[in-house]
Amino acid sequence: MSKKTIMIVEDEPGIRGMTHRFLNQEGYHVVPVENGEQALESLNSVQPHLILLDIEMPGIDGFTVCREVRRKMTIPIIFLSVRRNKLDKVKCFELGGDDYVTKPFDFEELAARIKANIRRYHAYYQSEKQSNILKFNGLEIDLYKYECRLDGKLIDLSTKEMELLIHLAKHPNQVWGHEQLYDHIWTLEATGNIETVKVHISFLRKKLESDPKNPKFIKTVRGFGYLFSD
Repeated sequence: MSKKTIMIVEDEPGIRGMTHRFLNQEGYHVVPVENGEQALESLNSVQPHLILLDIEMPGIDGFTVCREVRRKMTIPIIFLSVRRNKLDKVKCFELGGDDYVTKPFDFEELAARIKANIRRYHAYYQSEKQSNILKFNGLEIDLYKYECRLDGKLIDLSTKEMELLIHLAKHPNQVWGHEQLYDHIWTLEATGNIETVKVHISFLRKKLESDPKNPKFIKTVRGFGYLFSD
């Protein structure tokens, strides 16, 4: 099996170097870059399987890099940051980030998060080649192409948003609690997991519902969680 390629976008040489060495030891092909400009310039040639992305960098910051990557790719993006503010985390998820790790971080935990994100991504995106499309009242979810269309229009969803939508749509009219959804989609425990689920449900509703406050697809079951209505 070929090595998975990890791009590290980090301006601090010490963190970049230590992370590079650790991931090499874990068996990854690592491409370290020191700023957002280099990341975007080398993106097409490198074709990484996952990006570790610092937020605060001179020039093009991590938020902008994430936004530009999402125009081309759905690969997992894990943000690395000293910021612990809830709003910063929400912004990362809103831009299409898949995970958020605060510095200083434990390398073993980082490795586990990398493996989990790559595993989930390939489980959905590189599934068996078959035409498998879920259809619900103008909403079409292509499980092979990993695409979502509403009334024929392609909807831009992040990896996590797509995984969450697919999970709910595969079990129509089944109620899922916040913790259950987190366990299925994010796997690893983290502080504020319920809030993470709520944030992504909100993003999906804004993109899929004509009236997010009165949704027809993803409905709230008070006191428990959500269900996908067919």
